Amino acid sequence: MKARKVKRLDPAGPLADNAERIVRVRLDELFSFAPRALEGEVEALHDMRIAAKRLRYVLEVTAFCFGSYASTATKRARELQDVLGEIHDCDVMIPRVLEQIESLRAVDAAELRRRGGEAADLDPALAGEAPNRTAYRGLETLAAWLRARRELLFGRFGQHWAALERQELRARLERALDERAPSPPTTPTPGSGTAETTGPPGGDGTTRLGWPQDVKAGRGGNPPPA
Repeated sequence: MKARKVKRLDPAGPLADNAERIVRVRLDELFSFAPRALEGEVEALHDMRIAAKRLRYVLEVTAFCFGSYASTATKRARELQDVLGEIHDCDVMIPRVLEQIESLRAVDAAELRRRGGEAADLDPALAGEAPNRTAYRGLETLAAWLRARRELLFGRFGQHWAALERQELRARLERALDERAPSPPTTPTPGSGTAETTGPPGGDGTTRLGWPQDVKAGRGGNPPPA
């Protein structure tokens, strides 16, 4: 599935603003597949898995830019991707197993026809001589197990998605995108001539020192030494 294009990205702009645009597109993309996926459509389930993976990956590297729920949404996207991935494995394996069964049947049919020779009809006893007759049982059993597991996992997916809707995943993540994580405190750089220290009560409780010449002149900080 080709990813939706994210418009108005600005390489020179803030990371949080660009990340927000990407997350919103990936979130819309994920929810667009839900109606068909919940109907059990194989292609939609596959596309929804890819969409969940893309949303998860972008959140894993940018969640720190947003409100705290962005980290929770990362976990939920990973859980969704996991269950959809298990369903996808079943959807891939079931046709392969059935194809193998059909292949063995074709080989056996050809062999039994050869053994029948020029007879007017095929002897039923020849069925017991089919070369791959013991392989069918294991493959048929495997196909049945895969179908049962797929049904169970699809039920889990439906329950998981219903829980995400009750938890208002979309609305809460969109609110988190509107928030911005607080900037870390500024650490003075040695030799830069700037610093931030706790000062006497008043104002914001801090004393901000300017450039060295300001400090020497007694501006913007503690009085110069006598």
